[in-house]
Amino acid sequence: MNAPLRAAAPFDPEAPARLHPSVALRDESFGALAYHFGNRRLVFLKSRALVELVVDLEHHECARAAVSAHVEDDEVDAYVAALGRLYDSGVIDGR
Repeated sequence: MNAPLRAAAPFDPEAPARLHPSVALRDESFGALAYHFGNRRLVFLKSRALVELVVDLEHHECARAAVSAHVEDDEVDAYVAALGRLYDSGVIDGR
């Protein structure tokens, strides 16, 4: 049984982030599929808002700033948590 993939350091929403360069996104009606060519993982991004956020991450000084620019205040914590899971799976990384 394979152990779950874990990033070397924990996700820091106050640090800069980006879509990992080895990840390709394919638009779908529910959001997008993210395929990592390095670890061969396929991840579902289950909303258009999350897809837009992930694509736009690199244009903000930190992940939390990107989240705040894309979602309402009451959704920030949920989206930061979602980015943490995407970081753990290798879809996003620091820059």
